[in-house]
Amino acid sequence: MTDLVLVLGDQLSPGLPSLRQTRPEDADILMVEAISETDYVWHHRKKMVLIFSAMRHFAAARQAEGRKVIYHRLDQDKPCADFADGIERALAANTYDRLIITEPGEWRLRREFETWHDRFGLPVVVLEDDRFLCSHDRFASWAEGRKQLRMEYFYREMRRETGLLMEGDKPAGGKWNYDAENRRPATDDLFMPRPHSVEPDAITREVLDMVADRFPDGFGDLEPFRFAVTTDQAELALGHFIATALAEFGPYQDAMLRGEAFLWHSVLSAYINIGLLDPLAVCQRVDAAWRAGDVPLNSAEGFIRQIIGWREYVRGIYWREGPDYVRRNALGAERPLPDFYWSGETDMACLAAAIDQTRREAYAHHIQRLMVTGTFALIAGIDPHALHEWYLAVYVDAFEWVEAPNTIGMSQFADGGLLGSKPYAASGAYIDRMSDYCGDCRYNVKDKTGPDSCPFNSLYWDFLDRNADTLRSNPRLGPVYHNWDRMDDAKRQAYRDRARDVLAAL
Repeated sequence: MTDLVLVLGDQLSPGLPSLRQTRPEDADILMVEAISETDYVWHHRKKMVLIFSAMRHFAAARQAEGRKVIYHRLDQDKPCADFADGIERALAANTYDRLIITEPGEWRLRREFETWHDRFGLPVVVLEDDRFLCSHDRFASWAEGRKQLRMEYFYREMRRETGLLMEGDKPAGGKWNYDAENRRPATDDLFMPRPHSVEPDAITREVLDMVADRFPDGFGDLEPFRFAVTTDQAELALGHFIATALAEFGPYQDAMLRGEAFLWHSVLSAYINIGLLDPLAVCQRVDAAWRAGDVPLNSAEGFIRQIIGWREYVRGIYWREGPDYVRRNALGAERPLPDFYWSGETDMACLAAAIDQTRREAYAHHIQRLMVTGTFALIAGIDPHALHEWYLAVYVDAFEWVEAPNTIGMSQFADGGLLGSKPYAASGAYIDRMSDYCGDCRYNVKDKTGPDSCPFNSLYWDFLDRNADTLRSNPRLGPVYHNWDRMDDAKRQAYRDRARDVLAAL
């Protein structure tokens, strides 16, 4: 029996189920740099380089182990239109008994794969992706019968099951969550570590040239390219983060500074999401660093929560809610995405900084995404699906299973509160408190309604006002609406008028 094993660009793990369950002598590996994967959204060019270079390195490593790899490159004479095209070419050249696939990370591909048995006339075996800690059945079991699917309670179960940061059956330090200790603003006179940087080798340089040639007008800078493209390089990046940045990650994880793209963040999410790093092994390394006394508990807990808590939780939500989740729009927001989300050309310093950084690095940390680009889109009434496609396009770690719940649910409240207990709406005061963006901004963050006032200030109250029928009953927003109701009519109208002018200028 000879099998054909399709390996996708976010499945670059030597222990992938479809590889683990086949023998080299009985299976050929198929890898395809498909045109369809480059244009279903407008990808950042660094993201394309990372994935294609990592794929080519992965293929070479499997060949060195003695496995046969059929590899279709985007820069060959006739590149494959899509994965099915690559499969058809393999079937035309060889006879296979089965097509074996590890399940994809997106509904888009799952629905396509479901047609392949009839299309190709051979059995298609789809294996569950056990690189995640929580299976689909396990998440469904946790969610069954719950009125609210809150991440905190899911996270506690994952802690118990993995034993991470546990002391017997109790959480280390007596608390599950140390987030209250992790909200300090940073100042620019502090020492800033830098993520591990990898010099492009010949393979990566070849991919950089290919992407530059094929996508000259694509989004984002190509150089400098510093990402790891192999498991060994990603492991070095993990070790570097633990040694140089993890200890301060906790207290400053929500901070934002102009000119500092990374602060104490790990920049490991892309490596985990494409399979170069194993998420449980990453967390075990962090747990070991805490137990050795090398890092404080609040930093270790904050980091581990993002992976075994949030990452696993949003994946569970994505698959549980189905393919239509990305189209939800509970607040009826329909405004087009402003052009400055692509160009970065705006007088709002916070947005300009986050978007310019995104163009350069294909990266922004979670608070820049949630409380700057996300909050502005929320309070301005931007179409959540348009924002979803933007996030999916511009960040190197963005894949729909992880990005969509973060955008549709957490950021835009477009799922009506399934994921988050309240909208993450905020005025300019939050950004001023957690960053240095506001100091030389063209707008005055202290001014509420004047012509030079921070747009976040008026849009915040206007957002609450125009969505009052939907949001007033939210218990977490009761005090906020009480403050709105206490304002005199003239003040409320001033907020509405300033918001109208801001929205018209978009």
